Amino acid sequence: MDPKQQIRRFIIENYLFTDDESALADSDSLMMRGIIDSTGALEVIFFLEETFGIHVDEAEMLPDNLDSVDRLAAFLQRKLT
Repeated sequence: MDPKQQIRRFIIENYLFTDDESALADSDSLMMRGIIDSTGALEVIFFLEETFGIHVDEAEMLPDNLDSVDRLAAFLQRKLT
């Protein structure tokens, strides 16, 4: 499973409590849809750090990096390169 799919699966299972892939589009704003709040964002960050072995700095904890599956995947890709 590629990283984007892993991120998507984590969010769908842990925040939407479903296995229905159509419940979330990759570009959906996680905050605007009320899927995650600030605590949820921290949980997603911990997931990224533990799963992919990266470190997310406080200055990187921005909606531009964390507010959709697409943004999370792009952020992760930048961190891994």
